[in-house]
Amino acid sequence: MSLILTTKNIFKNFEAIKAADNINVDIESNSTVGLIGSNGAGKTTFLNIITGYITPDSGEVYFEGRRITGTTPRQITHLGIYRSFQIPQIFDSMTAEQNLTISASIAIGHQANKQHLRASERSLITLVKNSMDQFQLGEYRTQLAGNLPEGVRKLLDIAMSLVMKPKLLLLDEPTSGLSADEKFNIMDMVMTAVRSKKIAVLFVEHDMEIIKKYTDRTLAFYNGQILADGTTNEVLAKKEVREHVLGNV
Repeated sequence: MSLILTTKNIFKNFEAIKAADNINVDIESNSTVGLIGSNGAGKTTFLNIITGYITPDSGEVYFEGRRITGTTPRQITHLGIYRSFQIPQIFDSMTAEQNLTISASIAIGHQANKQHLRASERSLITLVKNSMDQFQLGEYRTQLAGNLPEGVRKLLDIAMSLVMKPKLLLLDEPTSGLSADEKFNIMDMVMTAVRSKKIAVLFVEHDMEIIKKYTDRTLAFYNGQILADGTTNEVLAKKEVREHVLGNV
């Protein structure tokens, strides 16, 4: 299987704090990888470096073999890396359908020339409808996003990322603040969608039930370093992970 993302010797300090300390990671295409660690372990810093929100002090990031270190977040999304945040990044004053329509418009190039405008409009309507159906958002179609339940807001945020047709999807705590019923329902829909589209996924998660159920590989971070990297069962069984991440030794 080919590599979609590679980081080499990534270092990042915030004054005396080592947020990334020699991070070397290879992510394969069409893989699902969990990222775990206590607060302050460096997980979000790592995502921010991948997506261009933070520039590393040294080291390189490669996407599909192309060096993207120092590339802007907008340019990185154009390459095919999309991200959802712990706090959903949606337009609260617009309806759920309007939020999806904006993302779908960008995805299919709705600003196409007039010759292709009619075909683009048909594609847009189909793409939005399919996404609403896939993520069971139909009943919220005309509701303002700011009034939606938190679980639906998270799902809408992820749906907006997926409608952009990413090659790599980064999820930052997709199930935080959700009930047990909500978290599994949402993750089932998200993982069904990404696997059908063969999208690589890297997600930060504190819920080990989610990690065990939806990942084959897990990275454990501690003090800006990779404490363990391997199959999920192997990583969660390691003494140092139980001690520094799970806290149950």
